Amino acid sequence: MPKVWIEKLTEDMELYLIRVDDDQIKYFEAAWDIPEGITYNSYLLKLNDAVVLFDTVKKDYEDLFMDALKKLVDPKEITHIIVHHTEPDHSGALPRVLEENEYKAMVIGTQFARNLLEGFYGKKVVENFKVIKDGEEMKIGGKTFRFITVPWLHWPDTMITYLVEDKIIFSCDAGGGYSIPETIDDSSEEVVEKYLPYVTKYIVTVIGHYHKYIVENIRKLKELGIVKDVKMILPGHGLIWRRDPIRIFRHYEEVGAGRAEKGKVLVVYDSMYGFVEKRMDIVIDELKKHGMKPVIYKYTDKVAPAVSDILGEVPSAEAIVIGVSTYEADIHPRIRYLLYEIIDKANYEKPVLIVGAFGWGGGAGKKIESMITRSKFDHVMTVESKGAPSAEDEEKIRDAVRELIQRSLPTGNT
Repeated sequence: MPKVWIEKLTEDMELYLIRVDDDQIKYFEAAWDIPEGITYNSYLLKLNDAVVLFDTVKKDYEDLFMDALKKLVDPKEITHIIVHHTEPDHSGALPRVLEENEYKAMVIGTQFARNLLEGFYGKKVVENFKVIKDGEEMKIGGKTFRFITVPWLHWPDTMITYLVEDKIIFSCDAGGGYSIPETIDDSSEEVVEKYLPYVTKYIVTVIGHYHKYIVENIRKLKELGIVKDVKMILPGHGLIWRRDPIRIFRHYEEVGAGRAEKGKVLVVYDSMYGFVEKRMDIVIDELKKHGMKPVIYKYTDKVAPAVSDILGEVPSAEAIVIGVSTYEADIHPRIRYLLYEIIDKANYEKPVLIVGAFGWGGGAGKKIESMITRSKFDHVMTVESKGAPSAEDEEKIRDAVRELIQRSLPTGNT
């Protein structure tokens, strides 16, 4: 049963979190394996003559959400609803809220948001819609609300709200992550360390296709001067950031830029009958000889890791090794799908080594090479041969690994 949190966030004003822990979901956006679950965060701010709701939750949980909301306010009293991002995990309960509000509230968002909401839920939800422009400010209940568009984080409709006097950023998907943290905020370093890998996984799978916009939009916020002095960042998923609020944006920047962890090499391969695995044992041995830290994922007749987990490893890798079988004169289907998603979601300037095995005829290595050379990745070498690796094959593989290390670390790590 999903847990619902209702927490007051500040002492000097009535700002509340309503968080629904979705422990039932298995595949985010029907695509990404997330056995760790996810939270949906909505916020309510009660002012002297206004009540502002920031986003809602997924429709599946609208009854739970409405029960929680009613513990804080009569829905008819809500005067403004700010929609930062219209994806239904944040807007799903909006029609229900407006219905119980008797459509009195002004709904605030971008022009894109208005168009999307009308397409999702019909004209009724946008009858009292206020379209904002980038940088526009509104006075609501004695507070200054500044609306800043951050398109492609990760839809064109996305914006954030900056509460000027209190230096609070409502950031929706920017700053979010997968999993259901055991606390609501970043007060525990242990919780944060456990949570951040899920943030990386979230960034790559959800925003990865547009990862260059992460760096651009955070730069924009910095230039506006609102990041330096921010007191609290309130995302639409996961932890609230108030002990060290800038930390989450730093993490987003690092992932967006593909900043590598020293020595980390992502090793991914399939092995139907052990021939590729024998080659990868050589690769891993050579990497370790040179002080590298291989992170290994393999597809065999016994294991099949989630693509979403592998994608989360790419940004911090210094280099990547792909081991592949030729399957029906093509790339093994597991690796083929993985590569498609890596190039789409995690396309960084990182060196890649391809190591392949085949039975009666090869080809997978060259097909991967063709894919890699059309991406930002730097193709180092393709080493592909028949059956079990010979002594000559082993020598070629070790040479190729050394070249990969040199390419990833210009000064060497030998």
